[in-house]
Amino acid sequence: MEKFSKVKETINAIQADVEKFYNGGNAAAGTRVRKAMQDLKGLAQEIRAEVTEKKNAGK
Repeated sequence: MEKFSKVKETINAIQADVEKFYNGGNAAAGTRVRKAMQDLKGLAQEIRAEVTEKKNAGK
C-alpha cells in the first residue's frame, strides 16, 4: 500500500510539469515528466510483483 501512495504522490508532483510541457512547450518540463514516468514504471512493476506474491501465497 505504501508504494501505491508513492505512485499517487509522484503523479501529483509532476502535474505542474505536465501542464508546462503540453501547454507551454517547456522542453525541460518534458524531461522531468519522462523521468517521473520511468520512476512510475518501476513502482508499478514492484506493485505487480507484490500483488502476485500475495495472491500466490494464499493458494
